[in-house]
Amino acid sequence: MRQLTYCSNIHPGESWQDVLDNLESHGLSVKQQVSPNAAFPLGLRIAQQASMELDEQKIAEFRAWCEQHNCYLLTINGFPYGTFHDAPVKAAVYEPDWRTQARVSYTQQLGDLAVALATRTSTISISTVPIAFKAGFAESDWPLVRANLLAVLEHLQALHQRSGILVRLALEPEPCCVLETIEETLEFFARMNFPVHLQNYIGICFDCCHQAVEFETAAEVLARLRAANITIAKVQVSSALRAQGDEIAQLMQFNEPVYLHQAVAKNASGLQRFSDLPQLQTALDAGEQFDECRVHFHVPIFIDHLGACGTTQFFLRDFLPLLDKSIPLEVETYSFKNLPAHLRDYPLDVSIARELQWVNQLLDHNN
Repeated sequence: MRQLTYCSNIHPGESWQDVLDNLESHGLSVKQQVSPNAAFPLGLRIAQQASMELDEQKIAEFRAWCEQHNCYLLTINGFPYGTFHDAPVKAAVYEPDWRTQARVSYTQQLGDLAVALATRTSTISISTVPIAFKAGFAESDWPLVRANLLAVLEHLQALHQRSGILVRLALEPEPCCVLETIEETLEFFARMNFPVHLQNYIGICFDCCHQAVEFETAAEVLARLRAANITIAKVQVSSALRAQGDEIAQLMQFNEPVYLHQAVAKNASGLQRFSDLPQLQTALDAGEQFDECRVHFHVPIFIDHLGACGTTQFFLRDFLPLLDKSIPLEVETYSFKNLPAHLRDYPLDVSIARELQWVNQLLDHNN
């Protein structure tokens, strides 16, 4: 059975009460629109603050809430540690990274919560930082990264043995990070050479926006991951900006101060990467010319062209029908309110439901 949800990181809030309020104010409305009579999986962003606020009573109340509303926890977004909305995040979103004990402790706590909050599924994923932001990462950091990851994988194995619930860590490749391309992801797993008994506890969160920005090809990357026996713990269904020719100049209208909008531009000499839109603008001002540019800006997946430029919706059309139905899908368009005003015409819950309906229609059509 295919499981499809949306990531609650679209809603601001770092506390557990914020999580509950967002479920009440948006999550139930989305469920009513897309899954009124069937159980609805939840993709919860649980910030570090929220993870420390949960106690036995709150856990019991959440489990009861799930039963009351026919919902269940499917996946946790454990990527952003702290504030994710309404204040500049940029490269700080990767901190603390996998060189720190803080990231280890937070992720172990999320593993504990995944087991405690689970009601109807025996497998839950936790998406996390792609090791670190690439700038400032050194070759000498790898032993510490491996030790920290092993500490989490051993924790997840102990949870599995005790509870019967498999919690899987899902590293999420992203532009300008240590894990960026699928090639780097394959090299990472080869380098880490995790013990066989721990390999089932780690995989990747495949974010379609991120890999489309890298100009990767859907069928090829999926084939390479399968050949390397790397588990796709979940797919984040997302779409990026895509500008061709004269459209490239229009990308600057999407420059905003909260999130990092990495760009990858292509011309006859190959791919050129920029850590944010202002760096791309500097290159354009210097006279550099590109045939196409793709930008890490999560735009509504039901839109093929935004007027000023296009999107990478084509990647979703190519990629999603190739997936095994057992892989959970999580729509992740967290930047709705950062879009230009004309793209924010609908109430948020309606837009989220439209995205989920678009995925269902695409996959039903390809069955």
